[in-house]
Formats: sequence, C-alpha cells, structure tokens
Amino acid sequence: MNNMRAEKNQRTFDNVTFPAGLSPAPEGLADITQHEIRALRTEYNLADAHTHQRQSTTQRDIVARLPQLWYESEQTTQHAQEQRFIRKFFTLHRQETAIRLNRTMLFYAASIAMMAVATFVMRQRMTVSLIDPCFDNLHDILENMHVPLLPLKEEILTSGAAGLYARLENTVTGDVIALVDPNNPTGASLLTRGGEAFEELVRFCKDHSKILMVDLCFASFALMDAQHGRRDVYALLEQSGVSYLVIEDTGKTWPIQDAKCAMLTCSEDLHAEVYNIQTSILLNVSPFILNMLSAYLDDSMADGLASVKTVLDENREYVRKALAGTLLRTIEPEVPVSVAWLEITNPAITASRICELGYARKVYVLPGTYFFWSRKRVGERFIRLALAREPSSFRASVDALKEALDEIR
Repeated sequence: MNNMRAEKNQRTFDNVTFPAGLSPAPEGLADITQHEIRALRTEYNLADAHTHQRQSTTQRDIVARLPQLWYESEQTTQHAQEQRFIRKFFTLHRQETAIRLNRTMLFYAASIAMMAVATFVMRQRMTVSLIDPCFDNLHDILENMHVPLLPLKEEILTSGAAGLYARLENTVTGDVIALVDPNNPTGASLLTRGGEAFEELVRFCKDHSKILMVDLCFASFALMDAQHGRRDVYALLEQSGVSYLVIEDTGKTWPIQDAKCAMLTCSEDLHAEVYNIQTSILLNVSPFILNMLSAYLDDSMADGLASVKTVLDENREYVRKALAGTLLRTIEPEVPVSVAWLEITNPAITASRICELGYARKVYVLPGTYFFWSRKRVGERFIRLALAREPSSFRASVDALKEALDEIR
C-alpha cells in the first residue's frame, strides 16, 4: 500500500522521477537549479553558467601535471596552501587590500559561503533588501533561512550615481543591502565609470548603519575587460568604515569540472561571528583543489585571462549575428559576463514558450522568470544563454534555438 502511494506521488519524465506537484514542464520547476539539472540531459545545454569550454593549450599542461600537483599537496601544510591561493587570487584580481586584511574564509562553493551569510543574518533577525533581478539561489537560500526579503530593483541602483543616495533613502528599508556585481544575469555594475555609484551606495550604508553584502562571483569578467578592469574594492570598504560581507569565487571563470573555491571576506566588526559560523560548517577546502586552482591562477596571470575571454567573445558575437532579425533582442551588458541576456520583442510570446520549443529540439535555455524573484511576469520577457561553452558546440546550440524560434514566426 505504501509503495502504491509513493508511486502516485511521483511523476516520471525522460527516465527522471519528479515528486508529485512538480511538473516536468519548464514553467513547473521550482527553481533555476532544477532547470539546469534537466538541461544536463539535453544535447544543447545553454542553461547553467558553469564553465564547459575546453582547456587551452597551457591549461592542458596543467591537467597533465595533476599527479604532480596531488603529491605537492600532500607535502604542503593546509595553511600554506590556503595562504598561497588567497594571495594568488587577490593578486590576479588586483585586490591587494584583501591580502593584508587576513579576514578571508574559504568555502568549497559560493552557495555554501552564502549559507554562512544567511545564517548570520538570520541569527541577527535582520531583513534584507535584495537586488531584483538576480540569480535565484541567492534569494532561495535567504528565504530558506526565513530571512525577510525586500525587493531592491536593479534600475534604482543603475540609474546613475547622481541621485542614488536619495533613491536609496526613499526605497531601502532592509537592515542588509545585498547585490550582485556584475549582476547575473544582466551584467549591470555599480563599479564601472569610476565606481561613483558604488561609492554612493557605501556612503548610504555607512550613514544609515546598513550592512553591505556583495556577491562578486562574476568580477573576473570585469577584470578581463580593458574598458572597466577592477579597482581595489576592499580598500574602499575599509576606508569607509562600513560593515560588509563580500563573496568571490573561482567557479565561473575556469573550465575545471566544477572543482572550485569561494571566498568570504568581511569587515572587522563582523568577522568573529561569521568565522564561528564558517567553522561550524567545514574544516577546510581540499588542499589538492587549492593547489590546482593556484596553477590556473598562474596561467591566467601569464595570459591576462585571454583563454577565457577569447571563448566568451567569440560566442557572444555569434549570438548577436545568428539571432539578429529574430524575436530575441540581445541586451548589451555593461560588463561582458559569461551569459547573454535577451529580450523577447513579441509581447505575445513568453520565455516559458520559447523554452518549451527549444527543449523539443534538445536545446535548453533559461527563462527570466526566476531571476525577477519579486516580479516574475517581467521575467517572462527575457531568456538567458550561457556563453562558457566550446564554440563549435555553442554554435550548434544557437542554431537549434534559432530553428525553434522560426517555428513561431
């Protein structure tokens, strides 16, 4: 009897079992990750923003050296591996102040670092003004911790430095301001054009005793853009005296089969409590992973991140050309991040509909609904394509998407 009940409470699709009430149709999935899991079964996966391109010539040399890196890790202390990795990462990213602070905690994924932040916020019984749109697991982790969330529309932040302070005074009520910079999925940033908008945000947070939480996991794409680059964010934060929590990550930059490390750095007034939370979660990140990542950092230091940038530029240009004249309009990002954000120009067509048509041709893209966490209807006007793919495979995926779009015309 129990087995029969269990069978009734499940639905099967493509040999994958879904709980009752969870439709296998794109619009019936609970979050972006469930979309991305489903996309892993498709021939043309443009869903997750993880790195799936192939190794460059010099990166193949790193793969050939993996046994050597393994044995090196056995012969080096955990502390030495951690300090070397932190120094190399922040040196590449031009964040010299972060190295001197000695307040960076390591996690094996940015989402785990975010769980530590969410635990801290929950314990303090704080509310969070969260940027909208943003990638959904930032929202979901906070919500799962029962943290009250208040929408902070991206356009309030990106309408220019002039008047930003007043706009924040008129709209922000949360104890914590949480943003992603550059934003995923839009590529918007407060740190471009001299960073005046970010400085205004920091000034507001300091004046109004707000904690500033910034996800910088896409910051490498600003680093590899000669027009923008990266300023020393930690120097600005420290000089201002603001309370802050900053997450950075390696996972969206190098094609390393999801072996990664995330960093959480916080202001001195928050460090002791956050550190206690971190140590309640994990002891350490794998020393082998840290040693391997250090090799990739050296490689990117030598080539100026060219191996990553070249692939993204090629794929972004193909999207522009291949989808020109279709009902999808490419929105040019302020920072050329590793995803393409496209607006649907036909108001009668939704993102969910395009996803369904794409899936029928074994191509998977993400609808914008989950990114606009407080206004999902707005999200139905957009889709997101991941760019970190081998170019030949990426071109075939975009061509399949174009064929799906042609069915609508």
